[in-house]
Amino acid sequence: MFVIKHRNRRKFAFFCIISLTTLFLSYTYHDPSLYLLKLAFRQPSGDFPKGPCACTTCITQMDDDWFSEHFNQSIPPLLSKKNSLLTEDTYNWWQWLQREKDPANYSDVVQRLFELIPDEEWYIDSEPGRCRTCAVVGNSGNLKGSSYGARIDSHDFVIRMNHAPTLGYEDDVGSKTTHHLMYPESAKHLRNSTSLVLVPFKTLDLEWIISALTTGTITQTYVPVKSRIKANKDKVLVYNPTFFKYVYDTWLENHGRYPSTGFLALMFAIHICDEVSAYGFGADMKGNWHHYWENNPGAGAFRHTGVHDGDYEYNITMLLADKDKIKVFKGR
Repeated sequence: MFVIKHRNRRKFAFFCIISLTTLFLSYTYHDPSLYLLKLAFRQPSGDFPKGPCACTTCITQMDDDWFSEHFNQSIPPLLSKKNSLLTEDTYNWWQWLQREKDPANYSDVVQRLFELIPDEEWYIDSEPGRCRTCAVVGNSGNLKGSSYGARIDSHDFVIRMNHAPTLGYEDDVGSKTTHHLMYPESAKHLRNSTSLVLVPFKTLDLEWIISALTTGTITQTYVPVKSRIKANKDKVLVYNPTFFKYVYDTWLENHGRYPSTGFLALMFAIHICDEVSAYGFGADMKGNWHHYWENNPGAGAFRHTGVHDGDYEYNITMLLADKDKIKVFKGR
């Protein structure tokens, strides 16, 4: 009898172990609160994304109070008919930037604009499986002799701005351009594969892009501008004035008259990319502020424009780098 009872106890204990194991496994697979228990049973780590993206580091990881207070992903960086309605405050601020006289009806112009270019909600595909790497290439003379070209071209998106030539400078600045930010007064012809990102400062700028892609009737804003440009109209994007004001109010805290194109490009990247690297920002190693295609490094042309606070913008850029939100390559 003793032998029989001993065997029964062993069977019962074995049954209990199996039952408890099955119960724990069941909860592990179905209850997210048992994350650590699931790791203990060596489930594939791919079931649990490390963060909001698949990159090694993700900009949208809210691990810093200062960044969390500033970053707002609910404001679309690009204009569409859906988000085109501007508050009175935003519209007045935007029209004040270059003080357009007798502007056309904004709503009518937007309607005509999106009859010509795609009306889509762009770059809202952020998810844990995406790793979109972006290079924002400024125009600083510190790019000269940097040999950054191949590194820049390795990114998914390469964002440039204004006149920014690449021909003849490929070793230092690369040759790839996926997005090119410009306004009418800084317009240039683009390759068919590049997205033109218009930065409008007034309603006339929206009218200009319509004209520049069709009739060519607008030849002057406050200065003479290109009447036509070579660009793929199916790839034309427009910087959202609401986002423009958000950058100025929230990130620059109203320093300067309005943000520089370089800072607007950086903010655009931070809101649509998972990893951002910045090249060609700030002075060169000798403290000179100039464009990489210029031969007068002492001119300081784009630091003291009278409308941008270059020092404040640079400080914010370096603060983002210090907080590991972006990488800044300082060149030479």
